[in-house]
Amino acid sequence: MTPRAAIPLALGVVIAACGAGRSPCETAAPHPACVAVTIPRGASLAAAVDTLAADRVIGHPVLFRWYARLRGLGGSLKSGTYAFQQPESWSALYGALSTGRGLLVRFTVPEGLRMTEIADLAQKELGVPRDSFLAAAGDSSVLSGLGLAGRAPSAEGYLFPTTYNVHPHPGARTLVRAMVQTFLLHWRPEWTSRLDSLHWTRQQLVTFASIVEAEVRYPPDRPFVSAVYHNRLARGMKLEADPTVIYAYGHRLKRVFERNLLVRSPYNTYLHAGLPPGPICQPGDSSLTAALYPAPVPWIYFVAQPDGKHIFSATFAEHEAAVNRVRRMRTAGPAPRVPAH
Repeated sequence: MTPRAAIPLALGVVIAACGAGRSPCETAAPHPACVAVTIPRGASLAAAVDTLAADRVIGHPVLFRWYARLRGLGGSLKSGTYAFQQPESWSALYGALSTGRGLLVRFTVPEGLRMTEIADLAQKELGVPRDSFLAAAGDSSVLSGLGLAGRAPSAEGYLFPTTYNVHPHPGARTLVRAMVQTFLLHWRPEWTSRLDSLHWTRQQLVTFASIVEAEVRYPPDRPFVSAVYHNRLARGMKLEADPTVIYAYGHRLKRVFERNLLVRSPYNTYLHAGLPPGPICQPGDSSLTAALYPAPVPWIYFVAQPDGKHIFSATFAEHEAAVNRVRRMRTAGPAPRVPAH
């Protein structure tokens, strides 16, 4: 028998010993121990095997290619994104790629969404009941398992905004855990030491960063908006952040008027000094970084222009002049408000 003929014979023994395996990564939203692998539409078996080998899902690509061909996978390969272990069993790979079992769906959470808005999105796109998602996000056992018990009343602020590859119709607890776990995985060791120098807790950081996230439409402004709020806190000034007023209402406001500033809520930073009780949305990496490392500037005021960019000022007189400039830019609607000082 030639060595070339021996390969299929040896694989025949392997095939006989393998059942229709199922990957542990198919049972829940992808865990950090699982890797998402995308098989492009129209990919050949050889290309698919190369991808699996590159992602360390298989360690013997030549042998697996023989195995897959003997089982007829070459003509029935299902494209899409899967979650696999590193390494994965051949039977589980065959079962998934031949039937499309365990295919993942993309679930994108933009920066700045509230927990209630993510619940709406999860219900619409994944079929996760809104109430179940909110209950899971506030469940003490879930928070305890994620290290948030006693530090946060809910997962608000920790549902990391990114694109997830999840199984269709995941459980609410599974989805919440996956999102908070992603936040924890994005946490950088140097951020902990930076918190110590600021004398902040992580909850305070996430709360602060959520305000920056909600305030900024023009990304380069993030470290400067952060600086304004840092400077205000250092001077004992109220933050006077419109996004906190909007959060106090429990729904999005198209525009904040003077009457809205009187809403009685601990989240209203026009009435209460310091940070609000907790985050008001989900901040992304950029806002967390800006909150930790504000620009070294003396500004304590800003006003938004119609294009979303801000004009920053160090004195109230400069701020009034900036407000007048913005007023002239606007062709309709009420003039921007001048915060108290």
